[in-house]
This record gives sequence, structure tokens and C-alpha cells, in this order.
Amino acid sequence: MSETFCDLAKGKCKPCEGGIPPLSAHEIETLLKGLNGWAAVDGKLAKDFKFPDHYVTMTFVNAVAWVSHSQGHHPDLAVGYNTCRVQYITHAIGGLSESDFICAAKIDRLTEL
Repeated sequence: MSETFCDLAKGKCKPCEGGIPPLSAHEIETLLKGLNGWAAVDGKLAKDFKFPDHYVTMTFVNAVAWVSHSQGHHPDLAVGYNTCRVQYITHAIGGLSESDFICAAKIDRLTEL
């Protein structure tokens, strides 16, 4: 890991074309402490979000799309009427990278507004 961010949301995703190892279990555990409610599940970084209705859910999904596009790092989304599961993994390395945690922190910031 190149650097540990005190505030992951201020970080910038770095393109990953492979050739680096995924984060270790210790690195994942350390970075999870900087996030609110995210978990490492089946090799992915995941969080379930719940909203009052479909409109707010879709507003969140569109905001996630904007963050993803701006960072060049895209999650898997499972969208329901008033829920959205966000999952990150860096496919090029077959595991989690620092970029997954940076994007997760940026997504958490969306719900703080």
C-alpha cells in the first residue's frame, strides 16, 4: 500500500492494470476502520444502503455513478425499491486495492449530505 489515508474520501483512485498483489487481510482490516458499516465479504468490499423510497434510492445510484465515473473505478450495484448494495473489487488483481476503500469512503460521503 503506497500510503495510508487518514481520510480515505480525500484520496484519488489509481488506475490498476494488474501486476500488484491484492491487499493483505491485515491491510483490509486496518482500512475498514476508516469506513462506516462496510465489510469484506467474499473478497469484495460491500455495504447495504437503505432509503425511504425508490426516488431517493435512484438519486443515490446516480450519485454513485458520478463518483465512479470521476474516479474511473466502478462498483457492482444491486438495486431494489428502497435499497442498494454497493460492492467493490479490483478485478485486475482479483482482490481488494486501496482504490476500493477510497471509493467506498467517497460513497459514504454522499449519504452525509
